[in-house]
Amino acid sequence: MTLPLIAYAPVSQNQRVTNYEVSGDEHARIFTTEGTLSPSAMDNLIAAAYRQVFNEQQMIQSNRQIALESQLKNQQITVRDFIRGLALSDSFRRRNFEVNNNYRFAQMCIQRLLGRDVYSEEEKIAWSIVIATKGLPGFINELLNSQEYLENFGYDTVPYQRRRILPQRISGELPFARMPRYGADHREKLEAIGYFRNQAPLTYRWEWQKQPYPAGVYLAGKVVLYVGGALVSLGIIAVALSAWGIIGL
Repeated sequence: MTLPLIAYAPVSQNQRVTNYEVSGDEHARIFTTEGTLSPSAMDNLIAAAYRQVFNEQQMIQSNRQIALESQLKNQQITVRDFIRGLALSDSFRRRNFEVNNNYRFAQMCIQRLLGRDVYSEEEKIAWSIVIATKGLPGFINELLNSQEYLENFGYDTVPYQRRRILPQRISGELPFARMPRYGADHREKLEAIGYFRNQAPLTYRWEWQKQPYPAGVYLAGKVVLYVGGALVSLGIIAVALSAWGIIGL
């Protein structure tokens, strides 16, 4: 017996705020099949789909789904169908589904397929129940058939992290790709059967090197970053002015 999705309250995340800023290099690049694509543009779209579903660390030859790629290139399936095929592939199941608990896997798929982080623990629980009752295919279909997915990506656009950067904020949200493909519980299982035994333990010369870093270390890092960037910019300007004969070096 399948259970309906438990209701959960959304919270104020960046992607729920109306977008009025002008797109720039800091915004996500959108890959879509709307219009006619050249062969190289289609290859870029397919690569973006793999990167979104599998993440950068799993961009390997054995994860490729050649049949799905051929169907997409011949317009036999939509981008949404291609995303569905990747998320239901044996490679994705083995490398992502089987190495995570339902809560973490639900969060991972919401990030990669809906382009946002989970609203709360309640949402993770709600979707984990869908995984438990409908299995992996039912869960993926629920996400891709949802109104949220269709309104933001439709049938022709590769999902992407929505509104990661806000102009009025010093720093935006971290890319979802930074999330490891499995959690601490699975790593403990690997350690129990002998993995990582030959790795030398991390050694630290000073206490401030250990995470989490003190606030002063973060501040010093930002100062070095901005001052260094300013000096490099001034150096480039000086070289350019010297080349034009305006100043002498």
